[in-house]
Amino acid sequence: MTTLLTDVDSAGDPAEGGRGNADVTARAVPPGKDRSKPVRTASWYAMALFICAVMVVPLLWMITIGLKSRSAVFEVPPRLFPTEFHWENFIKGPEAIQFPRLLLNSSIITALSVLGGVMTAMMAGYALARLRFPGRKLWFYLFVGSMLLPGVVGLIPLFQLYKSIGWYDTWLPLIVPAFFGGNPLFIFLARQYFLAIPYSIDEAAKIDGAGHFRIFTQVMLPLTKPAWITMSILAFQASWNDFLNPLVYLYSSEKWPLSVGMASFISPFAGQTPDWSYYMATNLLYMLPPLILFFAAQRYFIQGLGSLGSTTQK
Repeated sequence: MTTLLTDVDSAGDPAEGGRGNADVTARAVPPGKDRSKPVRTASWYAMALFICAVMVVPLLWMITIGLKSRSAVFEVPPRLFPTEFHWENFIKGPEAIQFPRLLLNSSIITALSVLGGVMTAMMAGYALARLRFPGRKLWFYLFVGSMLLPGVVGLIPLFQLYKSIGWYDTWLPLIVPAFFGGNPLFIFLARQYFLAIPYSIDEAAKIDGAGHFRIFTQVMLPLTKPAWITMSILAFQASWNDFLNPLVYLYSSEKWPLSVGMASFISPFAGQTPDWSYYMATNLLYMLPPLILFFAAQRYFIQGLGSLGSTTQK
């Protein structure tokens, strides 16, 4: 067909010269592009399905093991769907590690850590973005540079410090650092978000007689809602899943959070062979709070991260 169209156009009006061939080329290229577009679309969908499978299949397998009996877990070949559903695993598993007490410990530690970390990060970010004082940029660069240091670098010095002041085997090493800007990443996120807000809003509030505290609490915090909700989700996940710090600083099992208590299923602390059906059933309950929080606030989470690209460096 393309050849036929070329012949017809070339045999057209001689006054148009080679213009006919150019028109044919312009008409012949778009169909080729249209044919490749479905292939690209199918490739993207196939890649997305593969990534979703990588994420979802382990969760489905965890649910399957949590509903199986102890002997059915090691069946060969393994069954994706259990023949009998053992719902009692979701009761006996938490009872094996005193789940309610550990859940209360994790809730208290996480709530205070999130409150302290987000509150101090927002205040520090506001100061670095909206106030003028000597060394402002230097402090910001120090905060950003500290993100390059892994947390384990200061583990031994901090352990010696907390033990010397009597904080060993207490929740204080897990909570108090959050109230002193414990996460530099949150300070960076807060500063970048505050920079995106026009200074005219501050000036209008000052004309009405508002000071910095009132501007921060009544003007800036509502405007930066996606930012501090995003930080709250990240802080909740970090504190809820923190295993190393509670393991180092807490000796008494009655003070353990769930992250350490879950390890008692598969460690010598339990003094028995691991029961994987109990472990998976309890682990599903352990995962519920972060999942519920994320799905409840995912709109703000995506908005908070997406808005960072529109900030202006000042």
